[in-house]
Amino acid sequence: SMAARERDVWALPGHLLRGLLPLLTVFHLERAEDAARRAGVSTQPVWRKLWDDVMKTRPPNSESITCWRKKFLETFFSNVLHGVLDVSSDWRLNDRHFSPLLHSSPHVSQLTLCNMLQGAVELTAERNHKVLENLAGSLRILKFQHLLSCDQAVRRSLVLLLHRLIHHGSVSQVSMCSWPVPDTVLLILILSMSAGFWHSGSALTCHGSPCALCREEDKAQSQESAREGAERGCNAEREGSSGESQKGSPEKAEALMNAVFSGPRSPPLQNPACEETSSEVPCDHTSIQGESSPRSSSEQLSCHPIPRKTRRQLKPAVGRKRRCLRRSRAHYADTEDLYDFVFTVAREDNSGLRDKTRITEGANTENWTSSSPGSPCTGHAGCKKRGGSAGIFSLKAARHFRSVSTLELFSIPLTWETCQALSNLLSSWVSLENLVLSYNGLHANISCILSGLRALSRHPECRFRVLRVSDMFSHMPCVELVRCVLSALPQLHTLSVSFDLKNHLEGSRPEENPSCSEAEIPESCLEVLEIRFPREPLHTAFLLPVLKASQSLQQLSLDSATLPCPQELGLLLEVLKECTPNLKKLSFHDVNLAEHQKEVLLLLQDPSLQEITFSFCRLFESSTAEFLSEIINTVKRNSLLKSLKLPGNRLGNHRLVALADIFSEDSSSSLCQLDVSSNCIKPDGLLEFTKKLEGHIQQRGGQIPFTHLRLFQNWLDQDAETAQEALRRLKAVCSVVNDSWDSSQAFADYISVM
Repeated sequence: SMAARERDVWALPGHLLRGLLPLLTVFHLERAEDAARRAGVSTQPVWRKLWDDVMKTRPPNSESITCWRKKFLETFFSNVLHGVLDVSSDWRLNDRHFSPLLHSSPHVSQLTLCNMLQGAVELTAERNHKVLENLAGSLRILKFQHLLSCDQAVRRSLVLLLHRLIHHGSVSQVSMCSWPVPDTVLLILILSMSAGFWHSGSALTCHGSPCALCREEDKAQSQESAREGAERGCNAEREGSSGESQKGSPEKAEALMNAVFSGPRSPPLQNPACEETSSEVPCDHTSIQGESSPRSSSEQLSCHPIPRKTRRQLKPAVGRKRRCLRRSRAHYADTEDLYDFVFTVAREDNSGLRDKTRITEGANTENWTSSSPGSPCTGHAGCKKRGGSAGIFSLKAARHFRSVSTLELFSIPLTWETCQALSNLLSSWVSLENLVLSYNGLHANISCILSGLRALSRHPECRFRVLRVSDMFSHMPCVELVRCVLSALPQLHTLSVSFDLKNHLEGSRPEENPSCSEAEIPESCLEVLEIRFPREPLHTAFLLPVLKASQSLQQLSLDSATLPCPQELGLLLEVLKECTPNLKKLSFHDVNLAEHQKEVLLLLQDPSLQEITFSFCRLFESSTAEFLSEIINTVKRNSLLKSLKLPGNRLGNHRLVALADIFSEDSSSSLCQLDVSSNCIKPDGLLEFTKKLEGHIQQRGGQIPFTHLRLFQNWLDQDAETAQEALRRLKAVCSVVNDSWDSSQAFADYISVM
């Protein structure tokens, strides 16, 4: 048998097995992994060659790839799923025992779905049931990119996919990017399911049958409900109460609610409110509950009736039935109820959230109190066109499943209505730990997002710790926004605020924003603060309250700020020394420090800082040779500084060679990492630096702390032979990270945009 033959092959000595591995197909190479490990043979070179031969591209950040087996199989899965790789193109892939999606799926931890979501349709097909089960255990990051509007069948496949991978799977991060004109319904559908919400009445089906995992949960819940009902029945009988007299009691209503929202999902129950004979209850609200006519194409998404008491509460929308019946029932059940559901989460007024939910991961929604029935919907402009009922449906009818911990939205415009919906989801998203909002055109809508996060922060089980906001325009000064965020979210550990340009309507003088100096900030847990100013002046006086409230701050990054006066940087250093005793990392990027040599030296002397970055700060623009010597001598005396990053400061060859003296025999420096990327370094200068470094190592008996050197975007392509020799000798001393940068093309690009 094949298994017996494989056992004989895997038992070969290591040197024979090493020669055999390149001759195996992917199927057998994967099966040989354990045998190779036992024999002490690495399969990494084979997988790397497979990548080069099959993918024919250089992967980004290839130097950081630790497992080429996983990298290959994960990319292979994605390429096959999206139809961009033909398995017959290489003999190592064309094996009759090899099922491309099935055998590679256990290695997929990150998956991207694009365009019309063809990948979602493929993965939820009957033939790929086992593939989907594998992904439910392995997938951690689910990305959506360049999405387009899709039809009902595709949306149904997406619902099933999200339900399996998020609600009953291991996905912990959902990312969406590059969606210039988002389909609002599809967007909020993904957001809602990522937050763990979906219709209590939706029979999420798996290839024509109800979800087995939901069925098991519902069976346990129904047994518990039946047990409680039996106990209540015994108590009622002992009290002499008849069933008829208790028909409308609160206890009976509660029992019915439990049966509806927690009971079994199969078989589907017909909702009489949707019958055409009914003249009082509009179809809009029956659709909200997930109900539809038996003739509906989405009847698989319907399983629970609506209690009559609930239907009477929804009566304010009466009068829309005639318009509803003129629509296609199939289209209405799949589209209109989705509108009604997703915009239920957009129930917020300007003063704050009215809807609050207390939920725990994997548990049903318990304490959601919506605004009164009949109140106008403020969350969706389209509600008026459909009679204004979208905001009436109670989210108590939405069941809560497992939710993700990281949400990222890149280059997706978020309207006011979408921000309201997201805000309401955020208010109860207790599993959320990281939120990234990048280039969403938020402007003043950021206040709506903060409103939801503020409500979330009050929840006892809140885990939210990281917020990153970046956009083209800032609607208020960066420091003022930082203060607003920290006032609302004192438990944050990481805050990043980044803007490209100032809003043209905003005044240029900070004095025009009095709230900057008036708002009080509670003591925060902030450890990392990153601010990218849209060429705003850095006023230390306005940053002072933030720093005072952030005694735990360990990392501070200031990007693209201007210094309004020569004394400003010195004042900032004094404040940092006084207010942030735990600061370990300080970074300046694109801040002109050419005239602040004294402050630069003071920073390099700071005994508390372990990492300092001066990136594109024009350090040596107007400096003398004495300034470079002072930098070297200061670093030599600092035994606590571990990392010095100097990219983009025009070091050139002679300054790079001088930096080698940091590791001379008389140095007490503990510097481990040096970054000299984008510094006009040529191969001969790098070789001279290497020789000088080797001399210092020899003088110190072969021991120096230096371990990492970064050389990105330097002019090493001008003499390939000299560069290779320098890199070869350097790699014997430390880990070197560089790239194959074309300096001539980069210079041409620079000239073309001047």
